[in-house]
Amino acid sequence: MRCEVCGNDYDKPLEIDYLGEHHVFDCFECAVMALAPRCASCGTRVMGHGMEVGGEIYCGAHCARRAGHGEFRDRA
Repeated sequence: MRCEVCGNDYDKPLEIDYLGEHHVFDCFECAVMALAPRCASCGTRVMGHGMEVGGEIYCGAHCARRAGHGEFRDRA
């Protein structure tokens, strides 16, 4: 199957059903490039849970606070 990001035709593809759509990738790196959201502040790919407020996703508390969400902290 052909990777939808890099176009590599791979015999052991990674198939992911996400938000009602089926995707095919040849590796996790391509899956991250296609599916991981970007931080609303710095633009980095958010591969973990991140922090979400008002429909926006942030990579961490620093970026959330920079965007005006002072309630976020890195540690409780």
